[in-house]
Amino acid sequence: MTDDKLLRRGLIGSGIAAICCFTPLLVVLIAGVGLSALVGWLDYALFPLLFASLGVVAHALWLRAGKPGRCPKNVVIVAVVVLSGLLFWLEFRFALRISVAAALAVAAYALWLRRAGAAEAAPAANDPN
Repeated sequence: MTDDKLLRRGLIGSGIAAICCFTPLLVVLIAGVGLSALVGWLDYALFPLLFASLGVVAHALWLRAGKPGRCPKNVVIVAVVVLSGLLFWLEFRFALRISVAAALAVAAYALWLRRAGAAEAAPAANDPN
């Protein structure tokens, strides 16, 4: 799978999970097919899915940037587990804040990767050999 496909799938998964987490869209769809008993448990699946999708985005950005630094896979896995556990422990009281912080962390990582890639490319451009 190419880096662009992985990035696109991670962004689509994050978007769908965010829409389903923060709007009643999925609740209406599930109630429409007669599965209203599942509505109370949706957050237990959707928020970890959101964090995992953001982790896929972070990994795809790392691959796309030319793999500067260490592989973020282990950090992403730990972050998904910790953020999901934190939400469950706090009983989803700060779900929006934690989700926005996770998205901002991925955006900051993307900026760091861009700067790291530019810093690696600059010495290579100045090298006469």
